[in-house]
Amino acid sequence: MRGAPAMKFLPPEGPPEVAFAGRSNVGKSSLINALLSRRGLARTSNTPGRTQELNFFVPEGYSGTDGDLPPMALIDMPGYGFAKAPKEQVDAWTKLVFDYLRGRVTLKRVFLLIDARHGIKKNDEEVMDLLDKAAVSYQVVLTKADKIKPPAVLRLLGETETRLKKRAAAYPQIVATSSEKGEGLDELRDAIALAVNGGRA
Repeated sequence: MRGAPAMKFLPPEGPPEVAFAGRSNVGKSSLINALLSRRGLARTSNTPGRTQELNFFVPEGYSGTDGDLPPMALIDMPGYGFAKAPKEQVDAWTKLVFDYLRGRVTLKRVFLLIDARHGIKKNDEEVMDLLDKAAVSYQVVLTKADKIKPPAVLRLLGETETRLKKRAAAYPQIVATSSEKGEGLDELRDAIALAVNGGRA
């Protein structure tokens, strides 16, 4: 529907929103495309930090303006943790993301993407700290789960679950996904539906 490089460009609040966050090249755009069965909808790139604004996606047929609001919106957030962009640019994107997280009443849940090959890193923990502080509900989604062996996925799920128990705003269920193989996508769609409907399936 639109990309918002600053808070003033955000569409009007109305439909429930879910946002996707994660480190650069965690596979966020690929997962969004696989989730919505729309190749090329969210731009994928080998260049970390390509998403530089909050990108709003809504079901087809809705303009997103007052009086024509969709049933929900999905937000692709700028990736974090990349080193190649100028610091001022990174600071500006970071402020935009944090302002959005703190001030968006219609935001129902943030899906925090973690690369299954690497697990939770320091900058992921910093984002979790912010989400806990802002009291924004978030759910961890493991990406690229097909790149590690099944026993390693199970071990990572257990370790991640244990770490999340100490966090106030973390949703307990973790979803392991693979954009390439289509694994975990139905489970993730169910989690989105649950978040959008306020906990009712």
